[in-house]
Amino acid sequence: MDISGKRAMELLEKLNFTRVAGSAEELRAAEILKAGCESIGVEAQLESFEIETAEIETATLEILEPYQQEYPVTGYQCAKNTYQGGLTADFLYVENGNEVDLCEAEGKIVLVNGFLRVPQFRRLMEAGVAGIVTMEGSLRDDREGTDLSTRKLRRTLRAFGNVPMVHTRVLDAFDMVKRGARKARLVLKNDLVERISHNVVATIPGTSRPEEVVSFGAHYDSVDFSKGVYDNGAGSVINMELLRWFQAHPPKRTLKFMWYGSEEIGLEGSWAYVKAHKEELPEHRLMINVDVGGPVLGREKIGVTAGEELVHYLDYFTKVRGFSAEVVQDIYSSDSIPFADSGVPAVNFCRNGAPGAAFIHDRFDTLSFLSAEALEKTARCVLAFASEMANAAAFPVKREIPKNMVEKVEKYLYKKELAEVAEEK
Repeated sequence: MDISGKRAMELLEKLNFTRVAGSAEELRAAEILKAGCESIGVEAQLESFEIETAEIETATLEILEPYQQEYPVTGYQCAKNTYQGGLTADFLYVENGNEVDLCEAEGKIVLVNGFLRVPQFRRLMEAGVAGIVTMEGSLRDDREGTDLSTRKLRRTLRAFGNVPMVHTRVLDAFDMVKRGARKARLVLKNDLVERISHNVVATIPGTSRPEEVVSFGAHYDSVDFSKGVYDNGAGSVINMELLRWFQAHPPKRTLKFMWYGSEEIGLEGSWAYVKAHKEELPEHRLMINVDVGGPVLGREKIGVTAGEELVHYLDYFTKVRGFSAEVVQDIYSSDSIPFADSGVPAVNFCRNGAPGAAFIHDRFDTLSFLSAEALEKTARCVLAFASEMANAAAFPVKREIPKNMVEKVEKYLYKKELAEVAEEK
């Protein structure tokens, strides 16, 4: 039994549909992956968990002065609803969202560049803004050829406050600012709902070191409008090829294969797993994550959230084995984060598309720029490394996260800011 890019591509074609967190389509994808495991002869389970989302009933943004025009927007799930009739307030473009921009922002509807991160959102809340408009896209967008995503105001941000929020296109934001928008009416009505998402879990018991676990992760959900084959159907099918190989070649250590749901809304699946399996985590020695892959034009990258000795090892390893890959010590915004936060070292494999040769988080993430050969290239690199870890005479990776990586994980999770606001409350 060998790795097959052709077989991986055939499975990827079965996952070639939009599968948003908590949707019927996401469950359908989970069942396809579960069936794939069982066709290999490995039992798999669906582990369910709750996710928070919202149904948007109404979301509008209208400029009232010095001209009148309504612009297409989407509402932020879980953002605060406006009163009946909406929120009418002065409108202000706060370019950098800094102290100068926000000195007169209290009580206003503000337009910000791009998406919001915790530090900027916190400043907006402290400034007392009444509503927020974010933007995405490019001035070159074609309305008929691009989509406007639905964003969610996550719990991490809501810890600092909540106001009505909508999302618009860059080309419309440009029009508002260029025409001197001064007053606006924002309407948002959304209802919070709890939905069920799933992780797919399969286990290959170790033959001589079953108490030591190496886990494999890949998320299988997508965002609105996207088929999500690059991000991250590719990682999902690569992991299936690894499962097939190890089923035919039983490893010394126990291997757990996880396909995570709801990664795109805040790593919900992997957080649910580490929470539900807290007692088991001390057995986990290493987490191997695959997120994005398959582009014909691209480059391999390996991110090591562990000690520098593993970085050096992988650098030598790729050269000795003939795998072209950049190896760096860093965190990766994916399902390895909850494991690293729990003290489990992680290695992230990805094949990033060359500039202009891959698309992510939009309708253009399709099979058109992927190939079986590129999938197989990444899969062989992951397998070579994973096989050495799974069958090492003594496990070579210390089960610890070095201080510099701990700091990066905590910064990524905004632990300092969340602790500060908790103290204030």
